[in-house]
This record gives sequence, structure tokens and C-alpha cells, in this order.
Amino acid sequence: MRSATGVFAALGLLLIAGVTVADEAKLADGAPTAEALGWRLGCQAYSFNRFTFYEAVDKTAAVGLKWIEAYPGQRLSKDLPENVVFDHNMNADLQKQVKDYLASKGVQLAAYGVVNLPKDEAESRKVFDFAKAMGIGVIVSEPLPSALPMVDKLSQEYGIKVAIHNHPKPSKYYDYKTLLEATASVSKNIGACCDTGHWPRSGINPVEAVKAIGDAGRIISFHFKDLNEFGNREAHDVVWGTGVCNVKDILSYLKEKGIQAHFSIEYEHNWDNSLPEIAECVKAFEAMAQELSK
Repeated sequence: MRSATGVFAALGLLLIAGVTVADEAKLADGAPTAEALGWRLGCQAYSFNRFTFYEAVDKTAAVGLKWIEAYPGQRLSKDLPENVVFDHNMNADLQKQVKDYLASKGVQLAAYGVVNLPKDEAESRKVFDFAKAMGIGVIVSEPLPSALPMVDKLSQEYGIKVAIHNHPKPSKYYDYKTLLEATASVSKNIGACCDTGHWPRSGINPVEAVKAIGDAGRIISFHFKDLNEFGNREAHDVVWGTGVCNVKDILSYLKEKGIQAHFSIEYEHNWDNSLPEIAECVKAFEAMAQELSK
């Protein structure tokens, strides 16, 4: 159990009109140099899946970031029943509550996923309707290759990009070559959500994968990671630049090619207290961006 001193060190207490509001202590100041390069850094709410979506928003703001990627099924708020979750089935009233909360924290919804886009067009359209209503620009999914023409049609109709994610082997898109083959006949609205941690778990070099997808013009977003081991499905996240994923080489390639993208920090380790490590990732990302900008 944390001591009272530890609790107050982790929380900033703000008094407004006699009401006490608890916020996460500010641990980082975002990545403004990276942002100037077109690299929008935010958090994937799944990094905080032991917490509510609203807490995930608080933690994103606490590291100075302005974007968040939501995932379906996260409990929305401690003040609401446990079965009230963030997903594309939220009613209009809940959607407005979420928008208001995000605005109060200076955080925007950048992406939503990983969410299913089935071959049933009516069901997939529900996800696109939700994304449009919430101002989400990227849907992250792993649709069947046979569904891609329909998904591409909806993507162009709604003006919302679809980033195909790579879960580890044996998922259908674990190998970037499969993604490139599947997207060869659809528009550039369909591309990749490059999970730089899942590739090493499948024995794939993430720099090689990013370069191949980037050269094909298919990079849309990232679930950005650095891992402690290569080729081990159980490898865990570490602070960026201290592991085996060669994150600086990835950023160097993106800078050289002028590729812009959204980056979601998906930190899948130390679940209950990952924010200090995530803050160090933010600082490392900004430091690398500064170095590459010289």
C-alpha cells in the first residue's frame, strides 16, 4: 500500500471555487520538436487498461501530450457503472460527456482501435459513424483482406483513414509483407498501424518493416514500442532507446523520407505504475527529434 506521502506526491491538488480536483502530477512536457516534424505523439489508452478512460486522459495530459487513441471496452469513468464503457455503441449523451471531458483536459481523440471492421457493411459503417461523430481521424483494425474493398469505400466516403495493425504471429498481419500484398489494390486511405514491438515478438526486424511500408507509402500510424528482447513473444516494454527495436533508426528513416504519422505510446509493462516510464519515453522521443532536426 502506498503511503499518504506517496499519494500526494503523485497527485496535484487543485482548488477551484472551494472544490478539490485531483490531477496527475506533470511528469513531462510533450514533444514539440517531434510535432513540428509532423509526428503527433499521444498515448494509446490501452497502456492504462487497469484504469478508466477518463484516468487515461488524465495520464496523457500529465506527460504533456495532446492526443489519445481509445480502444473499445475500457470502463469510461469511476463515477459511472462498470458496464459503461468507451466504444462505438455509446449514445449521443455519453459521446458529448466524453468530448467535454477531453476538452477540459486539452486532449483530442486521434484514433480508435484495435476495433473490428467486419465484412458486413452496415456493422462497419457503425464504427465509421462513431468515428466521424467523435472527430476521430484514424480507425485501427485488422479487417479480413476480402473486406478491404468495402472498408476502402467507407474510408473514402467518410474521409477517415484505416490503419491495419500487426498483432504477433500467428495473427493474419504479423508479417508486413502480407499487409503490403493485401493493400496493393486499395487507396492510400488504407495503410499500416506499425506496432514496432509486435514485429520483434514475431522475429521481424522493425526497421526493415517500417522501411518497406514507408517506401510503399502505407504508413498511417504507430503503436510505438521498444522491447527488452528480440524474438521472444513474452518480451516487455522498456523506455524508448534502451531496448532492441532501434527506435532512433526508425525515426531517422521517417525524417529522411519526410513521413508524417501519429504515434501512440502503447506501454505494456508495469501496468499499475507505468506513467513514470512513459514520461521517460516522451522525453526520449523529443530528444531524438531534436537531434534529428539539427
